[in-house]
Amino acid sequence: MANWFRERYGALVKSFEDIKKSHAVPDTPQTRAPAYRLAFDDKDFLTSEALRPIRLQLELLKPELILQEEGIESTVILFGGARIPEPGGEAWAAKNETQKKNLEANSKFYEEAREFARICSRYSKTTDYKEMVVTTGGGPGVMEAGNRGAQDEGAPTIGLNIVLPHEQAPNEYVTPELCFNFHYFAIRKMHFLMRAKAVAVFPGGFGTMDEMFETLTLIQTDRMAPVPFLLFGKDFWGKVINLEELANQGTISPDDIDLFQIVDTAQEGWDIIRDYHSL
Repeated sequence: MANWFRERYGALVKSFEDIKKSHAVPDTPQTRAPAYRLAFDDKDFLTSEALRPIRLQLELLKPELILQEEGIESTVILFGGARIPEPGGEAWAAKNETQKKNLEANSKFYEEAREFARICSRYSKTTDYKEMVVTTGGGPGVMEAGNRGAQDEGAPTIGLNIVLPHEQAPNEYVTPELCFNFHYFAIRKMHFLMRAKAVAVFPGGFGTMDEMFETLTLIQTDRMAPVPFLLFGKDFWGKVINLEELANQGTISPDDIDLFQIVDTAQEGWDIIRDYHSL
């Protein structure tokens, strides 16, 4: 990363040199004092409560500069459960036999997500990988499947990781140069949607639901332009949530049901995206 900045922001070279010089001084009470540290080299200062607005800006700016440098103009977002295993793999998250059975049954969505990412990446190749770049949360399960499908096609693929108590390590299929890490959920969510031309939501838990409903709310309130919004798994979504009943109860508009479409296969999902964008 230091080389990346050095090559593109020559003015920062002096800053790196000053950091080295500030450390190469006699060891005295004065030079050991926190006040003596250069502000941009002082981790205690940078992680202080007062500097939170700056940290928010940095998390927005760093990935943005890198994505601009890579020429990535649009993305396809894959949301979905970290706990869904690869077909034939271990249902490592299962806490009982019911969960084990269901996770193993839902492993079909791992393969659908992988195939969906393959199809998106084939199109992305025709744009020199500027458009429709597959983007996930960078973790295991459905996220891994999405990055893996893109890698199957030799395409770059983005992982937007976040520091969590568990499940936070990036999967091995994310393009290393496009593997980001976040502290703030809010900024991570912004990066998911700033370039999104389609959103695909696979079965998942609280995190997936959070991303799903926040995105639908942004579209509903015109804070985000409408894009193809796909829910994969008619049986799954039909069981876990009844969005039509929200309309029946009057808590959403009847037209809000049209903000998303439910599909079962990767090809169904891509056909909707292709027709919507006239690809």
